[in-house]
Amino acid sequence: MTTPTTTETRHIGIFLFDDVEELDAVGPWEVLANWTLRFPDDGYEVFCVSRDGRSVRAAKGLVLGAHHSFADAPNFDVLVHPGGQGTRTLMRDEAHLDWVRAQRATTPLMTSVCTGSLVYAAAGLLRARPATTHWESLGLLAELDPTIMTREEDRFVDDGDVITSAGVSAGIDMALHLVERLAGVDRARNVRRDLQYDPQPPV
Repeated sequence: MTTPTTTETRHIGIFLFDDVEELDAVGPWEVLANWTLRFPDDGYEVFCVSRDGRSVRAAKGLVLGAHHSFADAPNFDVLVHPGGQGTRTLMRDEAHLDWVRAQRATTPLMTSVCTGSLVYAAAGLLRARPATTHWESLGLLAELDPTIMTREEDRFVDDGDVITSAGVSAGIDMALHLVERLAGVDRARNVRRDLQYDPQPPV
């Protein structure tokens, strides 16, 4: 567990982009916002950031607003990179990959949801690391970097300063794990209970 040692607020940024998968971003947002708003003394805040600070149109048509642009966002203590069809463009966008590499150099904890890990792989962040992604993209993850040790059965993979999660809803599990890491298991359980997150699929 990491406990804030100063009164300075620590920042968790969720990256938004066109064709982001809605729940990839909104699932972690719900968990992290619940935590940071209900327990402000823990010293963290969460916000959404897009390249230009404008709203994005997500994969199924939901419009999501950003609080910051790359230019005016605070430095990240944690970055959450969601997935979605838009990652197919981002993983080939050298400007975006350079931005991801720059964040890796300054951000203590990089996390991804679903195919966000494809972008991390393309940027070289997952070399010789265990990682996961959406089940349909596990083969592509291995193609992007054969040194990656893919974890097909894991909902999320915590490798210290990089955490990757499997597809879509797994981002909620990853975010609860993140709360546990940053503020302790009791806090994470409190958030889970408040969200009434207790998966029992009806089908």
